[in-house]
Amino acid sequence: MRSAVATVLAGILGFFVLEKLVLWRHCHIEDCEAHDHHADPRDGGRSGLMIIIGDGFHNFVDGILIAAAFLQSTELGVVTAAAIIAHEIPQEIGDFVILLHSGYSKLTALALNLLSSLAMLVGALLAYFTLQAAQEWIGTVLALAAASMIYVAVADLIPGLHRRPELHATAQQVALIALGVALIWLVGDVVRAA
Repeated sequence: MRSAVATVLAGILGFFVLEKLVLWRHCHIEDCEAHDHHADPRDGGRSGLMIIIGDGFHNFVDGILIAAAFLQSTELGVVTAAAIIAHEIPQEIGDFVILLHSGYSKLTALALNLLSSLAMLVGALLAYFTLQAAQEWIGTVLALAAASMIYVAVADLIPGLHRRPELHATAQQVALIALGVALIWLVGDVVRAA
């Protein structure tokens, strides 16, 4: 248990450092590419290409998580796969819109989105066969997955929620968080009963 907690905490720190490295800019003047607020939104497809590369990596890691969860237990695998599918649907729609905005045709955007989604299958197959031979790594992979979810919630989601402090917005946020907790509890009960 202590090693899992240590892995989660180290993972949160690692994701913080990784995000800082990605976001780090050395531009100290207002008139540079990092601060170009008037750039053409159709950037020759560069934003779309970055989305495909990032989403491909993200989907590859999702595949690893699904395989690790199934190797731990079928119930955990089903819940993990359902959670990943639930978050992939809006993400892929958003990626499609960004690809269209970057100047890709609908057919090309759809094909690129599908191609990046296939990385999940590659990650799942690779992890399934690798982790079967290295069972001791499954807990570490799952702990790092937990760290990434906690980091996203703490660094991105919660600060975004705090930007809307109105009573109505706060009540809606609390209700939706409570609904999410209840849904997780319900799914856990159903899986345990099965």
